[in-house]
Amino acid sequence: MSVTTLSSANSSARPLIPALASITNALSPLAEPLVRVTIGLMLVPHGAQKLFGWFGGYGVEATGQFFATKLGLPASLALLAGLIEFFGGLFLAVGLLTRPVAALVFGMMAVAVITVHIPAGYFWTDGGYEYPLMWGIVALAYVIRGGGRYSVDALIAREI
Repeated sequence: MSVTTLSSANSSARPLIPALASITNALSPLAEPLVRVTIGLMLVPHGAQKLFGWFGGYGVEATGQFFATKLGLPASLALLAGLIEFFGGLFLAVGLLTRPVAALVFGMMAVAVITVHIPAGYFWTDGGYEYPLMWGIVALAYVIRGGGRYSVDALIAREI
């Protein structure tokens, strides 16, 4: 019985537009790092809002008060969430400690979905769990896969 991996299954598929095959094959190794860098950099401003009050945020103290009064969460989670989003986002972007950082992001998003967003329903536009669930699932994929070959983890040949 032969085991076919996802990458070998895709490489044997005939392209719908053969003229684009060489471009697709050349860019294919960049797809996963593109997602990792993008999600990492997209997390950073959320952390900056919580930590520094940038981008229309309120800083640690006011965010902590919001967590405590409106969400029923400990105020100290504002600092933790800000650190995970800001520094974790930077670490994901460069692929440093990818798995543990992605696990922290996954855990934080799981808490956000369960404690805050489920009562608002599915759609993010209504404060629902759609967006944090997506973040959590993408983070979980990096817990499983790691940073990949274009990461600091790969460069230093160390990965948890």
